[in-house]
Amino acid sequence: MRQTWPLPGGIHPPENKSQSLQRPIAQPPLPPCLVLPLNQHIGTPSVPRVCVGETVLKGQVVADAEGMISAALHAPTSGVIKAIETRPIAHPSGGEDVCIVLESDGEERWIELAARPDYADLAPAEVLALIARAGITGMGGAGFPSATKLQPRHAIDTLIINAAECEPYITADDVLMRERAPGISVGIDILAHVLGQPETILIGIEDNKPEAASALRDALDGSRADLVEIPTRYPSGGEKQLIQILTGKEVPSGGLPADIGIVCQNVGTTHAVFEAVCKGTPLISRITTVTGGACAHAGNFEVLIGTPVEHLLQAAGYDQGICQRLIMGGPMMGFTLADTDVPVVKSTNCLLAADAKESPQNNIPQACIRCGLCAEACPANLLPQQLYWYARARDYDKLAAHNLNDCIECGACAYVCPSEIPLVQYYRAAKGEIRVMQQEKIFSDHARIRFEFHKDRMEKAEREKAAKREQRKKAAEVARSTVGNSQPAPDGTTATDEDSDVVRAALARVQANKSSTEAQLRKLERNLEALDTQLNNAQSRLTEIPESDTGPHGKAAAAIEQIRVKRARVAGELEALKNQAPETPTDTGANAEPAGQDQRAVDKAAEAIARAQQRMAEQQSMSPDDKRRHQRERLEKRLVKARQRLAQAQTDGDENLGAYADAVASLEQKLTALQNTETTAEAIASSGTDTGER
Repeated sequence: MRQTWPLPGGIHPPENKSQSLQRPIAQPPLPPCLVLPLNQHIGTPSVPRVCVGETVLKGQVVADAEGMISAALHAPTSGVIKAIETRPIAHPSGGEDVCIVLESDGEERWIELAARPDYADLAPAEVLALIARAGITGMGGAGFPSATKLQPRHAIDTLIINAAECEPYITADDVLMRERAPGISVGIDILAHVLGQPETILIGIEDNKPEAASALRDALDGSRADLVEIPTRYPSGGEKQLIQILTGKEVPSGGLPADIGIVCQNVGTTHAVFEAVCKGTPLISRITTVTGGACAHAGNFEVLIGTPVEHLLQAAGYDQGICQRLIMGGPMMGFTLADTDVPVVKSTNCLLAADAKESPQNNIPQACIRCGLCAEACPANLLPQQLYWYARARDYDKLAAHNLNDCIECGACAYVCPSEIPLVQYYRAAKGEIRVMQQEKIFSDHARIRFEFHKDRMEKAEREKAAKREQRKKAAEVARSTVGNSQPAPDGTTATDEDSDVVRAALARVQANKSSTEAQLRKLERNLEALDTQLNNAQSRLTEIPESDTGPHGKAAAAIEQIRVKRARVAGELEALKNQAPETPTDTGANAEPAGQDQRAVDKAAEAIARAQQRMAEQQSMSPDDKRRHQRERLEKRLVKARQRLAQAQTDGDENLGAYADAVASLEQKLTALQNTETTAEAIASSGTDTGER
């Protein structure tokens, strides 16, 4: 008989397993609709690969794994994708998540399955790929993707199959071992093949399951796996606790079993591996215990993933009227369900519908009396009382120092607490807050790194610019000194290096271009073109301003006059420069004429402004009829000029022909409107005269 080691701490609550073991595994009716959450496992949620309205077959992939720690999702039956939307899920928070809603067609049409019973002839990596494609996750409650767990970073010398099922009420693994032990045996061989045939294979089962142990022994006949019965004590089924019981080794704080050369898999997961490899069947169903005083037909059901809890409960004779508390999972580690519309997921091993006797109303928690019973019951050798105080105080540093993360949330401490303090709830809340803080720190660190990288990049760019400026400055200084100090060589060249010659030549070209007559001509021609454009634009704007707006109209007219004066001056300078003799110095008499033209331009601008002001004063003293008449005369004159410019533009083929035509049309509209106004005013005046005469 193989040696075992005692479990530190632990408790022995009432088992209450017999009520769900009275009949074999049953099949509930096919539900009309299945809800498949994308996140049924630890890690990254899967990504949908189907669309709303698409028809799928049973076993077809509907969501792909995303990243290393993730799992694929398959259609549990054939039907149509009804929606991909947010729905309530089974979670302690009672929150919602994205789900694929599959409407069953009742036909149960399968995809073509790829069975590989010859797994021994395949490479371990190929078998591992089959397991990953089947979407298998840990079925003992944790939900860790099995393909990831079977790729440890260390050499594995021990494979442990967890068949303890220590929590009260739950019998899903027990009935699985009783009825399907041969498949479990093959699954153990497949796991050993993937892990490179570890030296030791152990199956840990509590001694309160004699029928399951007997079935496993028969199925393991000839296998090198060793079935080890351990004392019934909660929580011997915890992964780290079972490892310690079977091997005497302790998983280091914050570490994994693989760190000490051990891989542990649940017995349900092992059977799912057999189904995936030897039959090609993905993980689309699981055995779930439905029990409790509120269920008339307690038992174990092979239920499709995504089945609504309400549908499964009805198959077990659920009586909502006497149900005191509905729990997903066992009474120790499960959580209360507030909504029966949530779906069964891959890690759902039990639904406990407890009546008032099984789940009495909780009393009000009392103050801690420091009895120390919680520390004695803790299977992880922690100090629950200290963790409780630090969790209430939100002292996260002290919680880390007291190894809060090693707590498996088994509930043993809360079970023995005479003050009925919900210790596990405090630990879960503290873990959640720590996770949020760690995530925020990660985001903050990423933001800081991005900022520092941006700052370094900008400083580097500025340094490079400064270096280039310094190089240009030095090159200019070298060029100036070379031009001033160079001496002719015997062959007629200057004694400078090649770089200095290039710089000097470039400077000389720039200076020559600046002082050349051609450059001045080009500059004046560009100025003249720009002034022509300004003049055309200003004239177009003037036509849009009614003459009745004396202020804006006068300012616009004065601006046009200033542009005309400036254009005349530039045209004169251009003409003078063109007529200048080549030998005449640029800076002699030619400069005097532009200076005189500047003065004349200023005088003309002043005269234009004075005329505009005089017109404004005259208009203010006019009567309304005189103003309209004066405005009509001006519009008629402007219209005549505009038509003349349009005709000339048509003759010359001017590119601004459209602008001239628009100006004529605008003036015609204004003149017509003004004439209508005058006609109306005359009619009103004559009407008033007639009335007075009568």
